[in-house]
Amino acid sequence: MKYRKTAAGLLACLWLAAVLTGCAPREEPAAEPRGKSYFTYFDTVSYVYDYAGDPAERFDELSAGASAVLEEYHRLFDIYHEYSGINNLCTVNRLAGGEPVEVDGKLIDFLLYAKELYQDTNGEMNVMLGAVLAIWHDCREAASADPASAQVPELSELQAAAEHTDIGLLEIDEEKGTVRLADPEASLDVGALGKGYAVERAADYLRQQGAESYVLNVGGNIRIIGAKPDGSGWTTGVKNPLDPDGEFALRLKLQDTACVTSGIYERYYTVDGQRYHHIIDKDTLFPSDHYASVTVVTPDSALADGLSTALFCMSYEEGLSLTESLGNVEVVWILPDGEIRSTPGMQALIMDE
Repeated sequence: MKYRKTAAGLLACLWLAAVLTGCAPREEPAAEPRGKSYFTYFDTVSYVYDYAGDPAERFDELSAGASAVLEEYHRLFDIYHEYSGINNLCTVNRLAGGEPVEVDGKLIDFLLYAKELYQDTNGEMNVMLGAVLAIWHDCREAASADPASAQVPELSELQAAAEHTDIGLLEIDEEKGTVRLADPEASLDVGALGKGYAVERAADYLRQQGAESYVLNVGGNIRIIGAKPDGSGWTTGVKNPLDPDGEFALRLKLQDTACVTSGIYERYYTVDGQRYHHIIDKDTLFPSDHYASVTVVTPDSALADGLSTALFCMSYEEGLSLTESLGNVEVVWILPDGEIRSTPGMQALIMDE
């Protein structure tokens, strides 16, 4: 399963030695946390960490429960594979233009949320962009297999695909529990939102079980539950998108929140010396060139995930206005020339060097 937006620009130091980042801590680590990793969800590696010092049996139970939540949503959101016993997004896409498809209520809830976020972001976060994203995905895959033959999609092909991306084509019947794509050429792609939504549902599970001082890291989507036992937060490093293997651009002190970064350096390919990354602007149908990375901090991982893509495709002024209207959302924008801008509230989270 391949998700086109990994949001892995954010590396959570969390001072776990080399487990997450390989970064060198600048403060003494707290007691060594207990952690587990999973490799089968959302085409990435997932970690569950316990800083509370829970007994091993309780941690095993909680981590297994969080893993089960991630697995369930991984299957529901998969657009490349179908699974026995469920109708997922792959099923919905395959049956586009046909009869409504009966789906799990969790998928209905997600798609309703996606529609709300579409409205909130003036269409920048659009799960119906699948027809366009599939073209870029195929070009990127072909370039990976044969870099010498890498090609950029024809604008006319992208424009034709864009005719099948209207959010109105997504028909949801809550009473009957069905989903239908009204256009046989339309397709859903939730790579910019699905992983963050699943992470938040896993966090919901942990909170319901009374977990505190737990951290989820799913391919760079960070969800922190509570604070450390001593009441402090975790230090989280944001990569420099212009030098991803170098020093962090900045470090944040976070607790009881989510943090997601979208950047130009994770999924991309090169044609004639020019890099084409995976974050596609709905207006140009080409990779957005506003920023090198966008980091969003907000309590809801789904919102953080979706906004990191939406803001990447907006001007700074539009993005700042959107975050102010939403409330409780802090953002760091890193421009292509390395300039760093942020929302006023982010300054309180940035650690001094």
